[in-house]
Amino acid sequence: MKLNLGIIAIAGFVLLGAGCASNEPNSISNGVTGTQAPAPQSAVRLDLSGSGLSSVSLSVFSRTELEVLDLSNNSLTGALPSQIGQLKKLRVLDASGNRMTGVPAEIGQLSALQDLDLSENALTGLPMELGNLQNLRRLDLRGNNVSQQDLDQIRAKLTGTEILL
Repeated sequence: MKLNLGIIAIAGFVLLGAGCASNEPNSISNGVTGTQAPAPQSAVRLDLSGSGLSSVSLSVFSRTELEVLDLSNNSLTGALPSQIGQLKKLRVLDASGNRMTGVPAEIGQLSALQDLDLSENALTGLPMELGNLQNLRRLDLRGNNVSQQDLDQIRAKLTGTEILL
């Protein structure tokens, strides 16, 4: 009996048999010479929600094509790395449901950002650079204890933004 170890599709994932390689544009190397696995996300969307992360790999921030980044429901603490500012095409950032205590000033460089969800964290202060996000339509800060002074200054600059508290 001859067994074909070609490409097998299971529930939307493509598994490659031994010695097979893919020429698909969304494939990434899995670290084994001569084989590749499909990228787990589209090139513009990365969903790392509920992955048990305590930190975000800096390689995520080199994916400058990202438009949607979901980091929700992890165990992130401190602030996101300053490299977040490299994601110039990012339109949606969901970092809700973590234990973050800060937001880096570099978030103000995300000029395409439209939806920012920082709800259910441990934020107390906010960078004034949030006021630079003129395309921001929704800022969710529910479940935090943010400084009213910070909030007032940011709100004055983001007059077209829905701010949820």
